[in-house]
Amino acid sequence: MDVKLLEVAAGKTPADIVVKNGKIVNVYTKEIYKGGVAVSGNTIAAVGEVDYTIGEGTKVIDAEGNFITPGFIDGHIHPESTGLSIRSFAELVLKHGTTAIMTDLHEVGVVGGLEAIEAVLEEAGETDLKLYFIVPSHVPFAPNLETSGGHFDAEIIKKALQRKDAVGLSEIVGPYILSGFPDLLQSMDMVNQMPGKTCQGHLPEMMGPALNTCLAAGVTTDHESLSGEEAVARLRNGCHLMIREGSAAQNLADCIKAITEEKLDTSRVSIVTDDLHTIDAVDNGHLDEAVRRALKAGVDFPSAIQMVSLNAARAFHLDDEIGGLAPGRRADINITTGEEDFKVLSVISGGKEIVDHGKCLVAYPKAEHAPCLLNTTKLRNPVTPESFKMHAPQGAKRVKVQVMDTLPWIPITQGREVELAVEDGVIKCDVEQDVLYIAQVERYGVNGNIGKAFMGGFHLKEGAIASSVGHDNHNIIVMGTNFEDMAIAVNHLIEIGGGQNVVKDGEVLAEISYPVCGLLSDLSGEELAEEKRKLNEIIHKLGSPIKIPFMFLSFICLAAIPMYAVTDMGFIDVMKQEVISPIIEVIE
Repeated sequence: MDVKLLEVAAGKTPADIVVKNGKIVNVYTKEIYKGGVAVSGNTIAAVGEVDYTIGEGTKVIDAEGNFITPGFIDGHIHPESTGLSIRSFAELVLKHGTTAIMTDLHEVGVVGGLEAIEAVLEEAGETDLKLYFIVPSHVPFAPNLETSGGHFDAEIIKKALQRKDAVGLSEIVGPYILSGFPDLLQSMDMVNQMPGKTCQGHLPEMMGPALNTCLAAGVTTDHESLSGEEAVARLRNGCHLMIREGSAAQNLADCIKAITEEKLDTSRVSIVTDDLHTIDAVDNGHLDEAVRRALKAGVDFPSAIQMVSLNAARAFHLDDEIGGLAPGRRADINITTGEEDFKVLSVISGGKEIVDHGKCLVAYPKAEHAPCLLNTTKLRNPVTPESFKMHAPQGAKRVKVQVMDTLPWIPITQGREVELAVEDGVIKCDVEQDVLYIAQVERYGVNGNIGKAFMGGFHLKEGAIASSVGHDNHNIIVMGTNFEDMAIAVNHLIEIGGGQNVVKDGEVLAEISYPVCGLLSDLSGEELAEEKRKLNEIIHKLGSPIKIPFMFLSFICLAAIPMYAVTDMGFIDVMKQEVISPIIEVIE
């Protein structure tokens, strides 16, 4: 028992910090009233009238009539999507009032397994951002369709679930439940027998019997709703709804509209970002931006704050620890303006001042990364232009192929049949029809696989782009208009230990190095955002209109999102979960 905490609450010992002269946003009752918060160590001792806790040594923070809210909680985020090492990520989101996240660190696990995840969690422990670990339900996502560096089986999942910071199982793919994957069902059984732990679903477009089956199996949350209809169905069936409003998917407006029109209770609704691009975070913020968008969509102020705090805590049975301003809770406190021009002014995380009137008070030193996080990008052999050629059946002059087109607003692919010319037995891309070469190169030195397909939707006119970030196997993904630039791009990434680059006419025009797992940089958020702007600007000049091309490119390898993907094993029909040929038929 923390005796000092009790003495502060009773007024016998002065508080360490008191925030006063503010308006409390009470997420338990959805009230707003005048008051303050008293802090002892890393815990809230009192809320409301707190002047009695002020004494010698108390740091008094004047809220100046502004609003006092709980620290924000992102219930589903992959911090690796920012491209930042965990300390740089923590510094970036803390500035915007995010004091806790739930994450599976799946991307790090794909590269280096549980050892790598635990190394990153250890690094995160040196920051003031609270991380709760949701254990990946499967690494890789599709073991029969891709190669990865790390692997999770039932025994590893059991070991991970026994960690004190583990709160459940993440990204449980609906079709895998319906197919009865034995290892997955075994892992879900383990979680269901562990008090307080949850099964977090990944249930895109699942309705009716399919949705019912997943929820009956023990899934309690889902973050994949694309429409109001899907959102309402989840709430009506007792599933906690996590609405995505990040960089890769923005579903808030559609989902909230349906919920408010039906006048549904929002206490089981939280807003998450899932994937957050560095430029978006630097320019717009994190969950503070989600609050602004929720307010714009018609959500009242207390409910909007509740959706980025208490509701996420409740979804993981953590509301006795975090999520609200109440005695005994972790001292995560934001001072903000009101709903007219919402912004975070000051932040306290775990009882420590992080931001004061917009000025960040912390700067975390670069971590000494564990060996398992470094030197993860390697090939069996360097690639050549020949590595990416797709050969037509002997004697063919024209063939019909299946092109996968990315949608411009969300990284989901659709099929398009296109006729392409054949020269010297090699199928040629056609930039006029927006058909590019795309390939994924295995980068763990395991088998040397190269999977090939045809890509549309990017509208690239020249050159090639490559990245060692490719969900959910993180092999090297390369796309281009010619084989020579593609080969140079891939080999260059190997030389720099992973990252992203743009190549034209044999010259590397821009690059970013990701030394940590081939995924992450130790640059600050602002520094990395500037480097990414340079990459994006060059890609846009080469013809692509997509705002964040590398983030969209990274999802082309994901064999869990409809309709098609490319992995190191080939062109994937996601719905059938099998490798198929891009060639449909010979035309002549």
